[in-house]
Amino acid sequence: MTGFLYLLGAGLLVLADYFIKVWAVNSLKPITHIDIIKNVLSLHYHENFGAAFGILQQKKWFLIIFTSLMIIALIYILFNKKFNKPILNTSLMLIIAGGIGNLIDRVAKGYVVDYIYFEPINFPIFNFADMCVVCGTILLFIYMFFFDKSNDEKEKIEFVDNLSGETISMDNSDNEK
Repeated sequence: MTGFLYLLGAGLLVLADYFIKVWAVNSLKPITHIDIIKNVLSLHYHENFGAAFGILQQKKWFLIIFTSLMIIALIYILFNKKFNKPILNTSLMLIIAGGIGNLIDRVAKGYVVDYIYFEPINFPIFNFADMCVVCGTILLFIYMFFFDKSNDEKEKIEFVDNLSGETISMDNSDNEK
C-alpha cells in the first residue's frame, strides 16, 4: 500500500509539472521571458531537444528508452518491501515524477519545455521536473550515505593462533576504535 501512496504523490507532481508547462507554452512562449528577480531569476521559454545541460541533443529515442527503463526500475524498487524506507521512497517518488514529467514532453513534442533561468551563474534553463529529479537524487545520496545500514554488517577477521592452534575471530570494527 505504501508504494501506491508514493506513486500517487509522483502522479500529483507530474500533474503540477504538466500544468506549469502548459502555462509556459501558452503564456511564456509568446513573450519569451519574465523577470522574477531582475538579473537573478527569470522565466524563459526554451525547447530542450537533449538532456540535462543540453547534452545528447537530438537523441530522442535513446532518452525515451533510457528514461522508461529507469522509471520501471525505480517503480520496482518503490514496491519492493526490502527497500521500504520513507527517505528512500520520497527520493524515488521525486525522481520518478521528474522522469515521467520530462518523458511526457519528449514523447508528445519531441523536446522538453524548460522555463526557469538562474542568471548569476548563467545556469542552463530547467523546469519543475528537473528540480524533482535533482532533489530526489540529492535525497537518495543522503539516504545512501547516512541512513542505509545494509553495508554496515560487521566484517569478521579470522586467524589461527600459532601457539595454541585455535581459530580466533574478531570484528573488523573492533580494530577501528
